[in-house]
Amino acid sequence: MDPGEKGWVQGFSFKTIFGLSLLSSLVTGQIRFSIPEEMAVGSLIGSIASDLGLEPRRLVAGKARVFTAGGSEYVGLDNEQAQLVVKERMDREQLCGDISVCSISFEVILDNPMELYRVTVDILDINDNRPVFPESEIKLEISESALPGARFSLASANDPDVGANSLQKYTLHPTDHFVLNVQNGVDGSKNLEMVIQTALDREEKSLHQLTLTAFDGGKPQRSAVVKINVVILDANDNSPIFSQPSYKASLVENAPKGTLVIKVFATDADESSHQIQYYFEHATPAAKALFSIDAGSGEVKVIGDVDYEKHKQFKIKVKAKDHGGLTDTSEIIIDIIDVNDNVPKITIMSFSGAVSEDAEPGTVIAILNIQDLDSGDNSRVTCSIDYDHPFKIVLSLSNYYNLVTDSALDREHISDYNITIRAVDSGIPALSSKEILSIKISDVNDHAPQFEQEIYNAYIAENNPASTSVITVKAHDADWGPNAIVSYFIVDGDLNGAPLASYITINSESGIIYTVKSFDYEQLKSFKIHVRAQDGGSPHMSSNGAVHILIQDQNDNAPQVLYPVKTSGSLVAEIVPQSADVGYLVTKVVAVDVDSGQNAWLSYKLQKATDKALFEVGPQNGELRTVRQVTDKDAVKQKLTVVVEDNGQPSRSAVVNINVAIADSFPEVLSEFTEFATAKDYNDNVTFYLILALATISLLFIFSVIAIISVKIYRWRQNRLFYKCAANLPVIPYCPPSYTDGTLQHVYNYEMCGTTDSRMSDIKFVRPYSQNTLGSASHMGTVQREKSDQKDSDFLSEVRTFSMCTCGIFGMFSCLYGFIHTVAFFLHQKAFKS
Repeated sequence: MDPGEKGWVQGFSFKTIFGLSLLSSLVTGQIRFSIPEEMAVGSLIGSIASDLGLEPRRLVAGKARVFTAGGSEYVGLDNEQAQLVVKERMDREQLCGDISVCSISFEVILDNPMELYRVTVDILDINDNRPVFPESEIKLEISESALPGARFSLASANDPDVGANSLQKYTLHPTDHFVLNVQNGVDGSKNLEMVIQTALDREEKSLHQLTLTAFDGGKPQRSAVVKINVVILDANDNSPIFSQPSYKASLVENAPKGTLVIKVFATDADESSHQIQYYFEHATPAAKALFSIDAGSGEVKVIGDVDYEKHKQFKIKVKAKDHGGLTDTSEIIIDIIDVNDNVPKITIMSFSGAVSEDAEPGTVIAILNIQDLDSGDNSRVTCSIDYDHPFKIVLSLSNYYNLVTDSALDREHISDYNITIRAVDSGIPALSSKEILSIKISDVNDHAPQFEQEIYNAYIAENNPASTSVITVKAHDADWGPNAIVSYFIVDGDLNGAPLASYITINSESGIIYTVKSFDYEQLKSFKIHVRAQDGGSPHMSSNGAVHILIQDQNDNAPQVLYPVKTSGSLVAEIVPQSADVGYLVTKVVAVDVDSGQNAWLSYKLQKATDKALFEVGPQNGELRTVRQVTDKDAVKQKLTVVVEDNGQPSRSAVVNINVAIADSFPEVLSEFTEFATAKDYNDNVTFYLILALATISLLFIFSVIAIISVKIYRWRQNRLFYKCAANLPVIPYCPPSYTDGTLQHVYNYEMCGTTDSRMSDIKFVRPYSQNTLGSASHMGTVQREKSDQKDSDFLSEVRTFSMCTCGIFGMFSCLYGFIHTVAFFLHQKAFKS
């Protein structure tokens, strides 16, 4: 191309870009530009940002890039300027050949989010090629016998340009004997024939030199010239004639060399018709490389590798020439039949190797381009993946597929997938290809920690040291990474009015529960806490578990003796009549242990006794009984020591001393047990009461009735206070709390009878109650109250009878004295008991 022509091309390019030919549109993801061919590298094609409605920074952020399926990249993308530029010089004739409409297509791909745009660039033809004849000189041999109107085929010029820039007309000079006949072919080509206008005379002129000129329609116009030398031969009246004006044949691609394609045949009416020779006339280099013709037989055979993807059809002109130089031409049209010899090609345009498990169905994972260079059914591709995956393939644009999520993902079920993408064409046999994509499912905090047990039971002995490990709770989280890191906390609460944190704590990492202080089983037997397990996700997820902590009892309390009661004053002696039989119940030692279980199982043992052969203690019930008949030889004063021992390890015990008197009356008892109260003390008390009675005899006589009533009310009130305790004992200073069953196995009831002697009384064993002491406390209290009222009634009757007898014998003075004496005894006895 000369400099003038090059300048014209560049001028035309810029005018087209900025003036007329830059056409762009955005239709369903496609835009189109038009540029002239032969533009210089770096030349502007168009602004992609304005046509796509994108900001230039979107192209930079999305890493915009150009992808061309064929491999050759003629167009580049300037991301900063958001412009398409020429990356490689484009020759329309090289790209499209004789096809009038020439274009290249490519795709612009952006990421984050993924976007795909198809761009088509139409390559406009410029008049950069002049017409060219296959030969620089044409030699024709024509018999002089050729008649006017005889036709002689001439080789047409070839102009790679198309449209107005292609070959438009021919001129022949001179035209005294020959004229030019141009015929338009079916495919738009021009066939040249030189027609004899006037008869030829070899003797007049044996050689005619003509000039054939071909012109195209470009501006400026280009032309080509070829010289025609016509040699006049002697008469050869008939020219060869092909059997068909055109021959058609079909040939499968990849046909082996030597394959017969077709055989042409021409006849000549002359006798020398067997001397006809066959030739290819101005065949293309590609046709000459693939086919050959036998000059004598006219057989056309394959001599190269036929590829449908390169050439789909061949048009070859063939010439038949006799020995006289007469010729005829015909055309061979060879259609190449496609064979399924290309596997589909899978190209990954964009791929995200990780997807969140909470991705919505339809999320794009990858963009694929699948091409098959075959045609027809052989190029129709079916793309698929395995059906047991939560993904699917969706067709987006022609030959473009999207791999998208088809259903919900669960990383805890499957954490990664190997997706095999298969592309299968429709050929017979079908060809396929595959591509494997590895997809990781990223975790989302969608699972709360779960405890190994819903309720934990923990046991700890009382009196434990602080910071003692109680139990370890464990929770598991099905998530992964930070979402699966579990921390443990105690749910806020209170116990007995104090916060739980003052009793118990937990290691937030290991889940080990520790005590904060020592526990006392007698104050706190069990309690329940709630532990929260919380993961490290955002937002956090948690669940609660319950821990039931049971305090185990230790033998840390000694038995407590409830009866007989120790007082700071005189001690009461248990009276055993001398007529007591074997097994006589002397008294019952009542004790309790505030511990529980076997630590509260009490046993009784007689440790010391004045006469061990006379008494025994029931090891389980604490009953003190005689083991033989009481005799006169037995000491009146008996002192016993009973040990109460629990069943703990080690065991604890308590000791109680019991004074027993073997006598039938109080005077006998008091005379022996001087440690309780001396006779002098007693006599002094009685004298004091008598003097007081004599001094106030007149006043007491008036108020005697009032005094008796006051005493009754006072005793009734005292009995009410006394019998609030469930135990049927003479004096119990306090009522113990609720104790464990088995400590007090039997309840015994005693009846006291007073006599006229203020120093004598009797205790009568009525009958045992086998009911549990604590369980039947209310019933026992009712029985005791009834008996107490009966005692008061009997006692007052005795006092009234005694007073009446005394008044009758000794007179009014003695009666009053005896009455006051009786009242004094009653008050003394009451003071003694309290």
